[in-house]
Amino acid sequence: MKTAFSSLSMRTKSALISIALSAGLMPATPAFSQNIRMETPQNVVSLQSQGSLEVQQDLLTISMNSTKDGADAATVQTQLKAALDAALTEAKKVAQPGQLDVRTGAFSLYPRYGRDGKINGWQGTTELILEGRDFSRISTLAGKINTLTLGNVSFGLSREARARVEAEVTAQAIDRFKTKAQEISKGFGFAGYSIREVSVNAADQGMYQARGRVEMMQAKAMSADAAVPVEAGRSTVVVVVTGSVQMK
Repeated sequence: MKTAFSSLSMRTKSALISIALSAGLMPATPAFSQNIRMETPQNVVSLQSQGSLEVQQDLLTISMNSTKDGADAATVQTQLKAALDAALTEAKKVAQPGQLDVRTGAFSLYPRYGRDGKINGWQGTTELILEGRDFSRISTLAGKINTLTLGNVSFGLSREARARVEAEVTAQAIDRFKTKAQEISKGFGFAGYSIREVSVNAADQGMYQARGRVEMMQAKAMSADAAVPVEAGRSTVVVVVTGSVQMK
């Protein structure tokens, strides 16, 4: 006895079976099951190489600040604003993009509490940051500003210098990675290799060389408009290449 299903064409039967399987109406048979096997990579080696170059630091950053105390918050804020405005006026006279950039830093105002836990005054700080590649211009300006005191001096690499050096050091690190990969492959009896994955990371390690903060502040006190004595150090730009290769 023929059923309605048996009288259907093969194409129609296949379509109905697929719909039933996708809807979970029929159990999957071995004909429809798949066993996916993950093969373990063979003849893969992980390695690392490094390139480095020591260069002269070409970026100077000097922060200058002022701290004020008073019984009234508005008075303290006005004093800080006056000190910062005067410093900005002096700085803008000699500012030059890339050579001497000027920007304001932290500005804070907070209450001071007595032993009884009540507010008995206010204290605030303001900051001005001088940064650029013209060390002489920056240090001279820092010596002329008399409404703020020297806070911190630091050296580093400008974006242009870092980009130029990183390009050179990256090429060096990549060449060493390729040489090492070829040597290791040959050592294991393979003719060559192909790269599976690789990452490139850059950093610089600075060596700070400048007079200490106390000595610089003492030098400024001796001569109000004398340039702040500074001396840059050197930075070592390092690029590390890590990855794995398939020996073949």
